[in-house]
Amino acid sequence: MEQTTMELNELITSINDAVWGYVLIFALVGCGIWFTWRTRFVQFRMVGEMIRLLTDSAVDTIEDQTRGKKDGESGKRKHISSFQAFAVSVATRVGTGNLAGVATAIAIGGPGAVFWMWIIALVGSATAFVESTLAQLFKQKHKDSFIGGPAYYIQRGLHQRWMAVLFAILITLQFGLSNNSIQANTICGAMQEAFGWSPVWVGIILAVLGLFIVFGGIQRIAHVSAVLVPVMAIGYVVLAIVVIAMNINLIPHVFKVIVLDAFGIEQIAGGGIGATIMNGVKRGLFSNEAGEGSAPNVAATATVSHPVKQGLIQALGVFTDTLLVCSCTAFIILISGLYNVPELNGIALTQSALQSEVGSAGPVFVAIAIFLFAFSSIIGNYYYGEANIRFITPNTKVMTTYRIFSAGVMVIFGALASFELVWNIVDFFMAFLTACNLIAIVLLGRYAFRLLDDYRNQKRQGIKEPVFHRELLPELEKELDCWES
Repeated sequence: MEQTTMELNELITSINDAVWGYVLIFALVGCGIWFTWRTRFVQFRMVGEMIRLLTDSAVDTIEDQTRGKKDGESGKRKHISSFQAFAVSVATRVGTGNLAGVATAIAIGGPGAVFWMWIIALVGSATAFVESTLAQLFKQKHKDSFIGGPAYYIQRGLHQRWMAVLFAILITLQFGLSNNSIQANTICGAMQEAFGWSPVWVGIILAVLGLFIVFGGIQRIAHVSAVLVPVMAIGYVVLAIVVIAMNINLIPHVFKVIVLDAFGIEQIAGGGIGATIMNGVKRGLFSNEAGEGSAPNVAATATVSHPVKQGLIQALGVFTDTLLVCSCTAFIILISGLYNVPELNGIALTQSALQSEVGSAGPVFVAIAIFLFAFSSIIGNYYYGEANIRFITPNTKVMTTYRIFSAGVMVIFGALASFELVWNIVDFFMAFLTACNLIAIVLLGRYAFRLLDDYRNQKRQGIKEPVFHRELLPELEKELDCWES
């Protein structure tokens, strides 16, 4: 059995190296540059608007919940706010990729991998804007909220049912199943490192908690994520800032190491530059998901007056994830100097780095943080699969089976499987999922560009809250049943 697992692991690794090394890196960077140019650098020029939209939405969410409590209707909201959709998508972004993924990228690809994580975030945020704007445009009504994502805009925008079904299957395999195994694997590793707890029992506890949440639906997921995400992200960032402040004299050296390793003569001469770039891009994509087609599934659920609003908010999520949280982890690891220790990788490297800076409390803090990060990712990942299974079939038995596998079986599998196997499986599905989505958004991107022009025109006219009317896109009027005339 062990020999079979090793052979499977080697086969998946060879496929991943070929697909990532020769195709996907160029596609991701190329699309990011193209979307950046066509949107006239939307991710940089409209940062102020992104922050305004997010803060306004957060205030509206709090006021709405307060009114619900006064009316005795707390917990019965009939729509997902823009802020809650942002929180769910950040819940899946801010997680294992930020703590274990960054550590893995540095351990395998060297400090230079951090530079390429930054690059894929800077150009990828334009890609995130396009895919989430399209998700809003083509969303459909579903019970008390909306539903949508790449499968929906592929079918309604490209009219290719087979491609839409293919995407729905791939994202279910990637996020709803294999991605949850990574979250569980990382949580169990952190708990074992910090407390000596058995992965078996930790996996069982995670499965029980996950099943309780996912059987409550997107409303419960949204409310749980809206509470967990700000607490866990702020707490981790504050600790990282303290560590950085304690070692402020080393920061210039850290930047020097990152840049020199990203373009170093030694790496180029030794052929290591390819591994540096590939690991930086892979782990950057795993963390921020820009172009992968995952965040649009949640972006589509938000109630907004114009599709561009949610596109801007989701673009901000990429910055939040990679440029802020991932950088915090990278700085802690590079300040510690432990990234050259061969025995350390993944979450163990992050825990050891933090322990070297703040003492024995470091591994314990990381264990608690990764539990919150990864558990919120588990419930967010589940929803991606749910939205796409509903796209394929309304069969309730299929949905029940999926819920059991997503939050139960795959969580237990991740708790027991090896570190290398779970990461390789995720990289495999992530590659094909991303390729499918990139093809779709390149073909449909013109609609996102027209929507952005409309939004900017309304803002120039002094309209604070632009409103989209489907007559703007007459060729799509029949496909846009969620937008008023």
